[in-house]
Amino acid sequence: MTTPGSKADSHRDTAGGTKPMRVQVTDDGPYLVTGQVPLSRRRPVVSEYEEPLTWQTTETIGAPPTYRLCRCGASGRKPFCDGTHAKIDFDGTETASPSDYDARAKAYPGTGITMRDDRSVCEHAGFCGNRVTNVWKMVADTADTQIRAQLIAMVERCPSGALTYEVAGEVIEPDLRSGIGVIDDGPLAVTGGVTVARGDGSEEVRARVTLCRCGQSANKPFCDGSHSASGFRDAGMGDNAAHASTEP
Repeated sequence: MTTPGSKADSHRDTAGGTKPMRVQVTDDGPYLVTGQVPLSRRRPVVSEYEEPLTWQTTETIGAPPTYRLCRCGASGRKPFCDGTHAKIDFDGTETASPSDYDARAKAYPGTGITMRDDRSVCEHAGFCGNRVTNVWKMVADTADTQIRAQLIAMVERCPSGALTYEVAGEVIEPDLRSGIGVIDDGPLAVTGGVTVARGDGSEEVRARVTLCRCGQSANKPFCDGSHSASGFRDAGMGDNAAHASTEP
């Protein structure tokens, strides 16, 4: 599925042609990233009440045009793959529905806006609510333009794209740079329309997608928030191109 704001850049390969940005989910193995996709580390900025408020990019990670990212959760060179998946007999069977976002999402009509929600790909980042309210309650009060604007801001910070919105029947997405954000102790946030190619041949081409990298998601390859329950941690070891093996 392609949505506004989801057209990824292409980069010249050594033969002089263009190579689109792409994340290939390999069988029981890592994510194979091609097309010189920018890689960085991101973390949520929270309030004094531990409410997620916005995102901060904390580091640009050096990576070659083609690299592998761990999805078993056990690599000693996170976020890159070091081959541990083979040693631990990682089961990376993809269980997510092959249907697209339009088919999966539920619509919540408001005034001047319709919010859509696909619970199946929610990674539970928490930007959809605070100690006072949440976006599902706010939809009913969107005749107030201040509430409508706050709802839009909260939806646009949802890293998985589980939440989106339409205005006058048009899908509007934040203008995000094409790249992959390694969320601290969390999933991979793929942004800007980088193609996520699954083993069954289906593709997810959206402005925002989060991919599991703890190995525990029940909705592989997408994150379902299991990293929190499993205690997944990423100390940031080996964030450099030397560790970014290009072997599949």
